[in-house]
Formats: sequence, C-alpha cells, structure tokens
Amino acid sequence: MKMSTQNYPVVFGTEDILRSLCDSVTKVITSATRSDIRYSGMIQRIAKTCIKPDIGCFVLFDGGFSGLVVINFSAQAAMELYENYMLGMGMAKQDLASSHTSDEVSNVMGELMNQCVGNFTGKIARELQTHITQNQPKMMALSKQVMLSVDTYLEKPEARRVTFFTGRNNIFYLELAIDRTEFIKLNEFDATEEPDPDALIDQAADASATRPEPAASSSSEHDDLLNSLGM
Repeated sequence: MKMSTQNYPVVFGTEDILRSLCDSVTKVITSATRSDIRYSGMIQRIAKTCIKPDIGCFVLFDGGFSGLVVINFSAQAAMELYENYMLGMGMAKQDLASSHTSDEVSNVMGELMNQCVGNFTGKIARELQTHITQNQPKMMALSKQVMLSVDTYLEKPEARRVTFFTGRNNIFYLELAIDRTEFIKLNEFDATEEPDPDALIDQAADASATRPEPAASSSSEHDDLLNSLGM
C-alpha cells in the first residue's frame, strides 16, 4: 500500500534550496572579504544557465539531488572581492594583480566559490538529511558567454537567477539549475549547525589571553613568611 504524503508539510522546494544557497554565498563571501554582500529579494525564472563575461565559474553537484551552480562576476565585482580578500590576508596592495584576467584572481574567486558551495552542502546534510557531492570549481575569464545545458542529466530542470550586490554596489549573478524536487519531513530531527572548530580554538585562545594573572606576592610578605618559620 502506497503511503500518501498529503498529510505531511513540504518543507523544502526549489526556492528554499535556492535561498539556502544564497545565504551560504552571502555568509562566506562577507566573512572572507569583509564586504557587505546582499542579494535581491526578487528572483528570475530562466530557461538556460550560462557563464557570462567578465569572469564566471560553475560547479556541478550530485547525490540526493543533482544540479548546477553558476556565478558570473563583473570585472569590478571580482576585483573588489579579490582585493578585499587578499588585503585581509595581509598582502600589500602593490603586490596584488591589476586585472580580472589574472590567474591569481581566478584562483581566489574559485576558492571563494568552493567555500560557498561547501557551506551549502553542509547545510543540506543537516537540514534535508541527505548528501550531495560537488566538483572542484574553476573560474574562467571570458569575452563571450558560454551556454551550459543541463537537460542531459536533469529529468525536470528548473533554473533560477539571483542578483547579488557587493559593498560598493558592484553586481554579480548566481544561477541555479536543479531537478524539480520537494523534500517532505516525516520525522522531527535536530538540524542545528555544528560549531566551527576553528572558532572554538580562537575563543579558547582569547579567553586564555584575557585571563588575569595571579598576583605575585610582595617581597615583604615573602620575608615575613621566612621569619615566621625561623629562617
């Protein structure tokens, strides 16, 4: 007998997955670049995903559900985030790349996207109780757009585009294509985020650094003790 799911609430659909991904992108890039990243409250339904100039990247993921993530940066947005990231790492401004076509810029932006999608896959494991894997992203500086068709491995593809803004109001776009899917909660479970080990280490170090040192005994107190012992 087939169990009906009509009595169970749908807790995650395409837009919910997209929101979770956007939140990961916002959180990771804001933390890494100290830039106030935000995204539009409106999203677009699109027919196809594509990598567009000036610099773009894509990541495929598979497992509990399959999909494709594309992020397209304007040259200005890429350079802003790259410079903020490298300056935050202690690099001198005169040592930074001067063009978005530099391999160094591509490597940094690719690493940022890898962290974004990694954060997203971790949330998916906790919140949806499923597992997805990702390939290693690679950034590409382009002069023309490249269409990416996902029809070959997605049965019922749905594609969305979201506009992001940097702290200096430079723009980049995120595109997501996934199978039409709905996750339905059957049982309650704990979906709280696990503590970050690095953050716990930093907190312990800060606590140790601010802990007051025990007061040293004065020389007179030391002498009094020796006298009382007949020494």
